[in-house]
Amino acid sequence: MAELRSSVTDPGPVADPGQAGGLDPAAAIERARGGDARALGRLLSLVENGAPQLRAVMKTLAPLTGQARVLGLTGSPGVGKSTVTGALVAAYRGQGLRVGVLAIDPSSPFTGGALLGDRVRMQQHATDDGVFIRSMASRGHLGGLAGATPQAVRVLDAAGFDVVLIETVGVGQAEVGIAAMADTTMVIVAPGLGDAIQAAKAGILEIGDVFVVNKSDKPGAQEAVRDLRGMIAMARHGEGDWKPPIVSTTAAAGEGIGDLASQLDEHRAWLDRSGEGERRRRARAREEISVIALAELRARMGGLPGDERIDGLAGRVAAGELDPFAAAEELIAGA
Repeated sequence: MAELRSSVTDPGPVADPGQAGGLDPAAAIERARGGDARALGRLLSLVENGAPQLRAVMKTLAPLTGQARVLGLTGSPGVGKSTVTGALVAAYRGQGLRVGVLAIDPSSPFTGGALLGDRVRMQQHATDDGVFIRSMASRGHLGGLAGATPQAVRVLDAAGFDVVLIETVGVGQAEVGIAAMADTTMVIVAPGLGDAIQAAKAGILEIGDVFVVNKSDKPGAQEAVRDLRGMIAMARHGEGDWKPPIVSTTAAAGEGIGDLASQLDEHRAWLDRSGEGERRRRARAREEISVIALAELRARMGGLPGDERIDGLAGRVAAGELDPFAAAEELIAGA
């Protein structure tokens, strides 16, 4: 059964008494690949919590990754991202594909966990064994994503999902992080919300591979399409470049979803044909490595305000005894 609950309530990793730390990574991953939603949910909890067993899990699943299509959905609150996500899940399930959904939510101010309000719109898939839905808390991470999103995608990929859909928080102008995470990024707008202008202001036009005007049965839909078309026309597209299409949908009624899936397939073919897909995968891995390395370096340095070493160096810099570059070098050298 697909999981439809916050990671905060997840009971923890798959246990094996014979394993140090209570986890058998190979067994947990094998169960997840076999369709055990409980094992998969616990692996994702390890990822979100940054558990000590995470490194062993990532090492075990690394050879199993690289097969899933990663599709991102971004857009302002109220445009229907969750509805479009649910409609795409239905479309891909109709093709016999296994689908994983990572729905990034704002963090609860009380528990730090994900708020599940929008996930109720995907309940139609909750009993489908071929669908796994996970809400993840952003925990203040910028870009509309959770910090653990790259590793969560790897877990779903290794677990055998054909398509992984990532739905961002919906915070407007900060949501460009999805472009570095997905093979294809969908930017969703709705008529009457001024989203076309907001897209231009936010730089979202640069990250969109496919634009979706959802709620196209509402007044102003054609104007939204026209505005987006004009803005896309102003961008520079060389010969052989991908020119983002605009798809009109009414996701609540399932209208236009077939056209959207077709455009996503077209973009996938272009990624393979142009070599851009491999470039994006390498860029994604490079960013993931950089984030992990910086986090590790910060941990080794003690790296938080209030750390004695940093406080001592800060005092010397403030007194003019040391310049900040030399202080940073000294801190790194002692890491």
